[in-house]
Amino acid sequence: MSQNLQELFDRNQQWADATEAREPGFFTRLLKQQSPQYLWIGCADSRVPANELVNLLPGELFVHRNVANVVVHSDLNCLSVMQFAIDELKVKHIMVVGHSGCGGVKAALTDARVGLVDNWLRHVQDVRNKHWPWLSSLTEQPRQMDALCELNVLEQALNACQTTVVRDAWLRGQQVVVHGWVYGLHNGLLKDMNMTVANAAEVDEAYARALDGIKGRYSPG
Repeated sequence: MSQNLQELFDRNQQWADATEAREPGFFTRLLKQQSPQYLWIGCADSRVPANELVNLLPGELFVHRNVANVVVHSDLNCLSVMQFAIDELKVKHIMVVGHSGCGGVKAALTDARVGLVDNWLRHVQDVRNKHWPWLSSLTEQPRQMDALCELNVLEQALNACQTTVVRDAWLRGQQVVVHGWVYGLHNGLLKDMNMTVANAAEVDEAYARALDGIKGRYSPG
């Protein structure tokens, strides 16, 4: 097994050369500033590379990732990223993005013990428990997992809307729109959960609409 990972340095050189050839002066311009319009809060899964999925270059997407794309009011890491993105970079859109086949969601659904991350996944289990009366009506576990993935996006987007960072931005009239999306590993496509919120007055209605949409997609009949 290689210890110096030279192959990654070689790939980096190839990528840098190709990028500069495609857009001469790209890195010089990037050095001067970053001005992304979007903040992506997604899962740390290696199969979900944020920039590539939406075909954006470095500097065009601000990114925060953690296991199971969780937004927790006590997570200073996530909140700091949100605050910097909104207050300093003036991003206009926050996308909370989950994905199908998420190992964290599956572990939360089945109470699987993984290790230290079990404590983090309690947040996803809270989502499962909140919606269990309906989730339990889906008799097949794969459908439960897919539905929980979407419900988790919905709840984490709701959490993002309820942070002081987003609320303060809305109060001062700053344009910030929160979105909930799910990425399909099976087809490479993003799906809008219709949890799209541009101000505090829209939160409850958007949440109810998105929840009805999820239940309509998965409930029999």
